[in-house]
Amino acid sequence: MTLEPLIASGPVIQAHALAAILGIGLGTLQFAMPKGTPGHRRLGRAWVGLLAFVALSSFGIHELRQVGPFSWIHGLSILTLGVLAAGIALARAGRIAAHRWTMIGLFVGGLLVTGLFTLVPGRVMYRVLFTT
Repeated sequence: MTLEPLIASGPVIQAHALAAILGIGLGTLQFAMPKGTPGHRRLGRAWVGLLAFVALSSFGIHELRQVGPFSWIHGLSILTLGVLAAGIALARAGRIAAHRWTMIGLFVGGLLVTGLFTLVPGRVMYRVLFTT
């Protein structure tokens, strides 16, 4: 493992990767915490902010280019922002079960599954983890 590819990648990718890693950590912590408490709400706000940052910062990353400077990953970022808004609205409306499943889906799909796509050979995080 080496951080050189990440260091050489520039500030947008560095910030994007850091926010995603923090989002995985905070999301995992959120699963362990009691739900509905002030701490849960505060941590949830921080997590939503991190995930929104991850989605928005992806628009400054253009490693894969399929339609101009964009790729299918940018479509996932738009979807993530919409689902984040829906998850917040569900909580505010008191639809807690739907909120829970929406946020679990975002954690799994928006962070874990998309994170696996960063491990495709040739991408920055692949080089970070599998280069010696």
